[in-house]
Amino acid sequence: MMLSEMRTFVLFAEEGSIQRVAERLPLTQPAVTRQIQRLEQILGFELLDRRLKPPALAPLGVEALARCRKVLAAYDEFAQMARQHEPEGVLRLGIAHGIAGSALAPIIHDLRQRFPGVMLRLTTGWSQPLSEQLGRGTLDAAVLLSAEIAAERLTILGKEHLSIITGTASTDAGKGAVSIDEAGWILSPEPCDARKLLALEMVRRGRALHVVAEVQDSGLQLALVREGLGLSLLPRRILEQAAIAGIAVLEEAGDFNLVLDVQMQRSPHLRRLDPVVDIFAQAISAQLR
Repeated sequence: MMLSEMRTFVLFAEEGSIQRVAERLPLTQPAVTRQIQRLEQILGFELLDRRLKPPALAPLGVEALARCRKVLAAYDEFAQMARQHEPEGVLRLGIAHGIAGSALAPIIHDLRQRFPGVMLRLTTGWSQPLSEQLGRGTLDAAVLLSAEIAAERLTILGKEHLSIITGTASTDAGKGAVSIDEAGWILSPEPCDARKLLALEMVRRGRALHVVAEVQDSGLQLALVREGLGLSLLPRRILEQAAIAGIAVLEEAGDFNLVLDVQMQRSPHLRRLDPVVDIFAQAISAQLR
């Protein structure tokens, strides 16, 4: 592309001074000179008559100036047309509990920077209700956690592997490891996606799911697990990112198959907002990896 060189040349024709062009761009005077020289090399002829002080346009430079102005005008018109078709409006995004954490903040920030004309309206909740809202048209797209939900416009972004966690306080006190058959569970209220999957796995193994506390707040769940009140579930990726004080993976549950699909569902009527959802989905997928 020669656009920057052409702009510099047109500015020189208007200002008649390397110094004033440098002030307007802003560039250093040697940089302005190099850009004009680079354009001359590309075109194969001199644009300026440097025998004159200050240099003036050479005969071919006058013709080149007219053509440069046409090219730049056409480019600016094209860029304006592209800006008019940038995504804009309200994007109603549903995000399942478990995905809707603080790690989403930089992703949301990047979306706002990239698409300033788009206002994000975020709704958090359980996957099935979010999917139903999408079907009713009250959401435009939703990131869901499920091993069951199926839809036409659905993309699998990754897998959420769940670990069964216990508190380390009882072990440290010499009481030994907690048994799945004996322990109670601290889980989110129904219709929690992880809880539903755990219940199915327990039934498959002929075990009862004894819930001792229903708590939606993840911080309080962890605190109760630390106190030894029962077992709970936590995404493996969170445990892999950093150790959590007082929390350990229950080794007895190593063969439990607790995996949820992270799905992106979207409305067929997004139109210009589709690229925003694409970028959001790619960012979630990268975060899961």
